Amino acid sequence: MKKHVVEDIRFEMGSLLVRIDGAQKKFPLKAVSPLLAGASPRERDTFEVSPSGYGIHWPLLDEDLSIDALLGVVDEPSWHRKSA
Repeated sequence: MKKHVVEDIRFEMGSLLVRIDGAQKKFPLKAVSPLLAGASPRERDTFEVSPSGYGIHWPLLDEDLSIDALLGVVDEPSWHRKSA
């Protein structure tokens, strides 16, 4: 099962723009990843979205971004959850 549907990743004027689960999101690049902020266009444009939709990987930079972290989603560990 896919965690998120991640599409249309691009960079514009110091921002990372990503369509996540059908909604366009904009993130300040320096806050999200100083490494990406200083990367060349080739380094930024060479990325892979995980098949499960958990994250984005930039192999030329060895940089990974979690989609949940971008969205501010905090999951409790499974051992911490209470059963119904």
